[in-house]
Amino acid sequence: MKKYCYGICLVISVTINILLSIYIYAGGQKNQEISHRLSLTWTEKAAAEAEAVAAISCSGHGRAFLEGLIYDGQPVCECYDCYGGPDCSELSPECAADADSGDPIFLEPFWMQTAADSSVLIPGWHRMSYRYDDYTLMSRELEYYIRKLHSIVGNAITQGRYMVFGVGSSQLLTAALYALSSENSSSPSNVLATIPYYPMYKGQTVLFNSENFEFGGDTNSWQSINSTNSIDVVEFVTSPNNPDGELKKSVLGRKTIYDHAYFWPHFTPIPGPSDQDLMIFTLSKLTGHAGARFGWAIIKDKDVYEKLLNYIMVADLGISKDTQLRVLKLLKVAIEEDGKPLFEYSYNTMRDRWDRLTSIFSKSTRFSIQKRHPFHCNFFNETRLPSPAYAWVKCEREEDQDCSAVLEAGKIKGRGGSSFSAKKRYTRLSLIKSQDDFEMLMLRLTELVSLENGNIETM
Repeated sequence: MKKYCYGICLVISVTINILLSIYIYAGGQKNQEISHRLSLTWTEKAAAEAEAVAAISCSGHGRAFLEGLIYDGQPVCECYDCYGGPDCSELSPECAADADSGDPIFLEPFWMQTAADSSVLIPGWHRMSYRYDDYTLMSRELEYYIRKLHSIVGNAITQGRYMVFGVGSSQLLTAALYALSSENSSSPSNVLATIPYYPMYKGQTVLFNSENFEFGGDTNSWQSINSTNSIDVVEFVTSPNNPDGELKKSVLGRKTIYDHAYFWPHFTPIPGPSDQDLMIFTLSKLTGHAGARFGWAIIKDKDVYEKLLNYIMVADLGISKDTQLRVLKLLKVAIEEDGKPLFEYSYNTMRDRWDRLTSIFSKSTRFSIQKRHPFHCNFFNETRLPSPAYAWVKCEREEDQDCSAVLEAGKIKGRGGSSFSAKKRYTRLSLIKSQDDFEMLMLRLTELVSLENGNIETM
């Protein structure tokens, strides 16, 4: 009987201790939450303002922003192309599909899904100094995460290399050109790129009008005229290429700037890490945050690195500290689960868009797009087709000399081949804008292709 009583007492004692422990733990958690809520002072108003603006739906066809237009004390919806009205609910039926811009809005849904992890609240006194505590202009923590990202993706070797931040890749392109060009003004470096090439290479070179470099045009044409190696040249190599998405290599094998803006798994399979002397990357085509204006260069040579760094210092005294904080927050999300959530989402989106686009062009004899060939991607560990940011469209009919004009007549705005120093028979169509923009592009292309057979099909 005593043993029985002792047993009951033991069970009761253990139960009481468990319940007491749960109560203490739960109470402690609750007290921490209450304490945390009470400690939120200056952040509450800022967070409430951000949440209020984010809650404005704009019918799903636009966005409201804290720094956007205000009407009657309320933020105004900024509508996507073809939509209008106070809440962006009014679709213009005759609207043309705008596939000109390379605005990477296709990733917006991903960042809306990860808002809690990717958002940043910046206090009024954040980083008011020009420099960080170590007297540098670059966040070492951000540099660490960039290197970690490249290690995960496997698209660039960063070990033993120098790094410089810039205002997007655009600033770094000119900074790199300055660092590599000849200092002998009597014989400036020839700046070259292979047709079709990104227009900014020529545009920036001409605009800055430097005594140290001048634009020399197409690499192959220049090489056929100048067989000597005594002329100093700097070659731009865009890989994957803008506009056609091909993985490119240097033609001349001399001083080269590799523009790897699109060298990410959602645009192309990653065959291995790039190991070039000077490589440039940009946040805009990695995460879609073109408005943040952030890019970075990876450099082998110390002298080139110091010249690049000096250019950024003289031009802007470094990159915005607010931007660097935001980029750090975004990259922490980007590398979660070894980058799979971000890159699987972005790749699936681009793959689906290419599947739909290819289906439409397969019905056409008047128009064609670039050929895509599958190859192995080390990041996804499987063989995949590239899914470039742009379709490089060719008008096949002899009379369609100006392809951009032909498409525009079909209510499609593209970027003509002449912008890339190519023939007017080509036009670039952007596939990375919002879903609304893409749907309108699919509608107009379907209508245009259907006209070849004298009938209009619905999508």
